[in-house]
Amino acid sequence: MTQPAATFGFKDVDPAEKPRLVRGVFDRVAKRYDLMNDLMSAGVHRIWKDMVAARLNPQPGEVIIDCAGGTGDMARRFAKMARAAQLRRGGADAVIHVMDYNGEMIAAGIEKGGEPEITWSVGDAQRLALPDACADAYVISFGIRNVTDIPGALAEARRVLKPGGRFLCLEFSRPVTGALRSAYDAYSFKVIPTVGEWVAKDRAAYQYLVESIRRFPDQATFADMMRTAGFDRVTWTNFTGGVAALHQGWVTRAR
Repeated sequence: MTQPAATFGFKDVDPAEKPRLVRGVFDRVAKRYDLMNDLMSAGVHRIWKDMVAARLNPQPGEVIIDCAGGTGDMARRFAKMARAAQLRRGGADAVIHVMDYNGEMIAAGIEKGGEPEITWSVGDAQRLALPDACADAYVISFGIRNVTDIPGALAEARRVLKPGGRFLCLEFSRPVTGALRSAYDAYSFKVIPTVGEWVAKDRAAYQYLVESIRRFPDQATFADMMRTAGFDRVTWTNFTGGVAALHQGWVTRAR
């Protein structure tokens, strides 16, 4: 049986080739990835990430997986919040595992420095080197659309979460009105690749990122994929009119 094609931007590619292609994109932009996020979103991505961290509300002693964690933007938020709670009421240190498929992104994160609660490793969202039911929370931010097998990555997230564990996914999504979609499309396809060319010296990488956003499932479709993977109490919250969305699900029973 022929294996279904994987998406790489607007192209359909051999699934075996997608990891190499995606890794190449992030190898090239790793050093300027955080700067580009600020420029592309006018800093709004920081507000979205703060909202995700507040929703997660990290606590002392929790084990949190920050999958596709890149340079540790989210992990640093989690560590600081868990430590603040620890100072108020005590408890064990939180443990935050940053995992990313791209070694250049992990290296850039380590170079920036980190909190003592954070560990860093290169890892594949589809095959995490972690035991079953080991984590209290799993977060993936702007990373799941780059995964070759999204249902497989969701099933793997479900596997490593304890009963009572939480899954949070922040991802670019589908604007809720036609007018906003049109404006966002115009900005995405005309401005973002040009900024990528000027700042990161790589127009093709940012053209891919824009195209990958358009190929990602809409909010309701992705929520259904989460339910199929075994998550309960699935919800989503639109940010900036659906330009991005936070999806959340719970593990309510052991498997």
